[in-house]
Amino acid sequence: MNFWNLLYQARGLLFGLASAAVFLIFGNVWLHGIGSVPVALIFFVWLVAAILCSAFSVVRQADILAHRLGEPMGTLILTLSITAMEVSMVSAVMLSGPEKSTLARDTMFAVVMIVLAGLTGSALLLGALRHRQQEFNLEGAGSYLSLIIPLSLLGLVLPNYTVSTAGPTFSASQAFVISALCIGIYAIFLGIQTIRHREFFTHRDADVPRGESAKTPLWIPVVLLFVSLVPVVFLSEQLARVLDFGIHSMRLPPALAGMVVAGLILAPEGLTGIQAALRNELQRSVNLLLGSALATIALTIPAILIVGLIGKREVILGLQPREIVLLAVTLTISLMTFSRSKTNVLQGAVHLIVFLFWLLLLVEG
Repeated sequence: MNFWNLLYQARGLLFGLASAAVFLIFGNVWLHGIGSVPVALIFFVWLVAAILCSAFSVVRQADILAHRLGEPMGTLILTLSITAMEVSMVSAVMLSGPEKSTLARDTMFAVVMIVLAGLTGSALLLGALRHRQQEFNLEGAGSYLSLIIPLSLLGLVLPNYTVSTAGPTFSASQAFVISALCIGIYAIFLGIQTIRHREFFTHRDADVPRGESAKTPLWIPVVLLFVSLVPVVFLSEQLARVLDFGIHSMRLPPALAGMVVAGLILAPEGLTGIQAALRNELQRSVNLLLGSALATIALTIPAILIVGLIGKREVILGLQPREIVLLAVTLTISLMTFSRSKTNVLQGAVHLIVFLFWLLLLVEG
């Protein structure tokens, strides 16, 4: 029974690994000459399902570690796991097939909009509908935003105004400096979060982490977490080929590829954050969502710039003017929302309005 129960719990990972094996053997033949949109749609659904199953397996193992290690270490592990998936997926897609210079920018911007506008709005709205007002630790939210705001502006807006290179890009020396700064400031933040001021990221009314899976050796979820990342990375390369065909065949906005990648990455973590808000654990939801946005900006920018330099690929980071406006609005309402320690339905509704408007502009252009 223990074996079959373990097998049942690992069904998502097994499906992801099996799909990766099938595409490893037949992928080049199947995807080399996709003849029609319906065929591409079948592959798209299959690949998305396999990537999501593997991503949920990553989150499950990270969640087991979270319960074993407590807060904020548990949430940090989950956040870094999601960011590792994002970096792996974007890097794999960038280095496969034709040059995709704007994919990293579109994905990071989509992550910021989905997290700070869509998922945060959903968590605040649904949590407030069930519990009226919810509380969180003001110092922790302020710490996240104090890094999210400057790093997002430096990484996604400043490239439009540099003159060392043509277009909204960084030169090699600028890329090195901005990468070092992002990694350095994030390392300082991790020291604050895990050692010096752990109390900023917990709430006095938060439940004590549950001790489930305490009998499981700690190395098992660690190994399964890394194994679950393998199909995510490999299948992302296959998905990129399907996305390229679909976007060109149906004449869709190229930024949709970034939204698809961001949506796949954030689906498990977003669901976890919303469930935490529904359980009146808003502090965990804030740690997950704001931590994800911060890790995306602070770690993905250096990783993508390094991948671009190694692979000799141009990496465009500067946003378009209308996207800069949406980014500014999102950062402003986030700053206002998390400037008070209590939230209600109004804040959630405002975040969702901005998110829906972003989706409209993304689809209609």
